[in-house]
Amino acid sequence: MSSPEQARRARLASMVGTTIEWYDYFLYGTASALIFAPQFFPDLSPTAGKLAAFSTLAIGFAARPLGGVVMGHFGDRIGRKSMLVFSLLVMGGSTVAIGLLPNYQAWGVWAPLALVLCRVLQGISAGGEWGGAALMAVEHAPPHRRGLFGSYAQVGTPLGMVLSTVVFLVVRLAVDEQQFTAWGWRIPFLLSILLVLLGLYIRLRVVESPVFAEVRAQDRRARMPLAQVLRRQPTALLIAVGTFVGNNTLGYIFMVYLVSYSVDEAGLGQQVVLVNLALGSVVWLALTPVFGAMSDRIGRRNVYLIGTALSVLWAFPLFWLIDTGSALLVLVAQAVYVIGVSATYAPQAALFTELFSPEWRYSGASLSYSLGAVLGGGFAPIVCTALYSAFGTTAAISGYIVLVNLISLAAIAAIPAHLGKPQPSARPVRT
Repeated sequence: MSSPEQARRARLASMVGTTIEWYDYFLYGTASALIFAPQFFPDLSPTAGKLAAFSTLAIGFAARPLGGVVMGHFGDRIGRKSMLVFSLLVMGGSTVAIGLLPNYQAWGVWAPLALVLCRVLQGISAGGEWGGAALMAVEHAPPHRRGLFGSYAQVGTPLGMVLSTVVFLVVRLAVDEQQFTAWGWRIPFLLSILLVLLGLYIRLRVVESPVFAEVRAQDRRARMPLAQVLRRQPTALLIAVGTFVGNNTLGYIFMVYLVSYSVDEAGLGQQVVLVNLALGSVVWLALTPVFGAMSDRIGRRNVYLIGTALSVLWAFPLFWLIDTGSALLVLVAQAVYVIGVSATYAPQAALFTELFSPEWRYSGASLSYSLGAVLGGGFAPIVCTALYSAFGTTAAISGYIVLVNLISLAAIAAIPAHLGKPQPSARPVRT
């Protein structure tokens, strides 16, 4: 445990850094739902173009495990802080590059290929970013407040979503539709350079994690951290991946598919949809530290169970309200939906930290996060689009939501019941 001042800096660095990372990452999700199909896949039908745009989104998820393995290895070998700086530079550079890319009319087939390359770099960065940010926040925390401290890293996700949506919305309102299609959509991507500079300033002022510093001082670093995860803690890996599959699926349905569905099927305007997306993200943001702190009192598993139960119960009412075409009812639908998302996301940083041994913790957390994202959110918009196209009803999508939550429920049931509950010894929990 570090000093209160360093713990505060670590929480701030984790929150600000992940906010910038996810601002960049979510810009792509919003743009893939609203603009990339005509810009980079104009020769395809609307449905095929949308599927192609969502496929480039999924490619970023496929690249995440590579980032998780590489950055996890070096995060366990040379430190958490250096990898966080590296990930920020990679994400920022690839995001600015997207804002500069010529479209299909100017570059032909090279345009979508370059878009895919930028997305791969974003995926590599995201694969290693979260693990480092989560560990920096939790490893600086007092033992009885790891859930709350870890939630600061989690807050970066909805905060990045709010920021990217608001910037996208402001640009959309500032120009007409033709200008937005021609060049306005690029502005949010180019603004990323300013946020990256801010993030670097904050992250460079944080000291290394005290847990890693102790491991390094005692010369306990593993030569091949990933091999140790697979050999010594395969159950922990399966639990971590399984808990994240349902949450990540829920998150990307909210952040990407519902944007597309609300415009194309429910008949809402882009501005209304973006406002609702931002407001729903604010609910997610506000509840994340609440559920993080709750996980310190009643345990990680119980908080996961609350969120999963709500997500299953709300799977069908979600689309019933959206299909009314009422902006207010759509907002209500999304606000209730993200309560479940928040409850299953808030304790994640603390849970992943507690599941893995410090010597290979960065590798274990990053790989779990990356694999859960690939199996969950990476293909969620594609699956939802394909299900609706095949069956012509949102009931199929609701059934899909229920299914992935039931899969995660098996992993949640395997979480040790004592994780997150105050320990009499006030020492880190070993699993």
